[in-house]
Amino acid sequence: MDTIRRTKVKELLRTAPGQEVLAKGWVRTKRGNREIAFIALNDGSTIANIQIVVDKASMDESVLSGITTGACIGVRGKLVESVGSGQAVEIQASDIEIYGGCDPVRYPLQKKDTSFEYLRTVAHMRMRTNTFGAILRIRSQMAYAIHEYFHSKGFVYLHTPLITASDCEGAGQMFQVTTLDLENLPKNKKGTTDFSKDFFGRQTSLTVSGQLEGELGATALGEIYTFGPTFRAENSNTPRHLAEFWMIEPEMAFYDINDNMDLAEDFIKHLVRQALFHCYDDIKFLSDKYDPELIDRLRSVIKTDFVRLEYTEGIRILEDAAKNGVAFEYPVYWGVDLQSEHERYLVEKHFGRPVILTGYPKDIKAFYMKQDSDGKTVRAMDILFPKIGEIIGGSERESSLEKLEARIDELGMSRKNLEWYIDTRRFGSCPHSGFGLGFERLLLFVTGMQNIRDVIPFPRTPKNAEY
Repeated sequence: MDTIRRTKVKELLRTAPGQEVLAKGWVRTKRGNREIAFIALNDGSTIANIQIVVDKASMDESVLSGITTGACIGVRGKLVESVGSGQAVEIQASDIEIYGGCDPVRYPLQKKDTSFEYLRTVAHMRMRTNTFGAILRIRSQMAYAIHEYFHSKGFVYLHTPLITASDCEGAGQMFQVTTLDLENLPKNKKGTTDFSKDFFGRQTSLTVSGQLEGELGATALGEIYTFGPTFRAENSNTPRHLAEFWMIEPEMAFYDINDNMDLAEDFIKHLVRQALFHCYDDIKFLSDKYDPELIDRLRSVIKTDFVRLEYTEGIRILEDAAKNGVAFEYPVYWGVDLQSEHERYLVEKHFGRPVILTGYPKDIKAFYMKQDSDGKTVRAMDILFPKIGEIIGGSERESSLEKLEARIDELGMSRKNLEWYIDTRRFGSCPHSGFGLGFERLLLFVTGMQNIRDVIPFPRTPKNAEY
């Protein structure tokens, strides 16, 4: 069979009829009558299937009976113009080889639609569905687009550590990394765990962010970005949280908050534009099946300028909305950390387009953000999107050694594991900014999915670490 080269389904569907071809993939469906069988074959290269037409009289019955939904087969035959609707070409099979059979009774992916909840229980198989094939092709294209964007702008791709002794966010919700015997932990004179006996000689965790190390890169290389997995040991089961997720974090020397906002807006528009250009068939499938407004929503992001709104003005708008009958579940007042319902009201109801919220209260933001002269706010920025809420968070970083040290002390943070970070302000400090984009949050927006567990191949959430 392999005397001719295999052609992917995506290419076959664009190929002129009349030539001998070889296709390999997995059976989506098989139907037919006494004389002819029709097999829908998919190899993961595209959302579309190619139809295989089999003359039963010329095919061994034992082969035909082994072709069931989920089976893996190779098909050799002639590519011909399709007489049916829905595809331009089809394959008239002359030879079929079954690489792997599939028990139709036990196969977890049946022809009928199944719920996302069920598919999460069979995450090792859900990639074979049309929906997850589309999502994962989009995910791959978006990852490529991220690297392409920053490379085109001269950014350096920096690999920051996954194992760290510092807590970037100061929240303490970190997974511990240890080789100590958990049944027999060594103790120090104070009776607490003696981490000097551990692999690294100190207490270490999985990183919640590569930002602090990214700042080191920016103050040496000018403009860098990181793109890798991050971890939060947060006991949250919402549709917007994962314990393991991917982050894109650029850090730029000599950027102020306005430069930062400009880059973030341009970056996210570029990604959406690339998704529509390279993944339109997959997005169209998801739109038709789940979210009829998806394509219009994506296009609207590209063609509209984002609103730039001060936090104080945003609070005033929300307070007025509450006075006029809008029922928010969570209270609104100056100093509160906005909830998703507040963010989405600003984006979806009040402005009807993405919003960049700036000038947050100092007390609800991280220690490294540049303080404004009023002593109450910092030069933070969050980009708020329809259906999502916050999709990007960032700030101009505090470049003053004195203010940074005072803020660390004010928050009661340990200086022990931060001296290396503070050194960037001691030795040649410069104005700089950066932001973080949660990759899965981006994918929620681009795919129209409702749950963040459905845009990552193997979701890690509380009580769930299978595969």
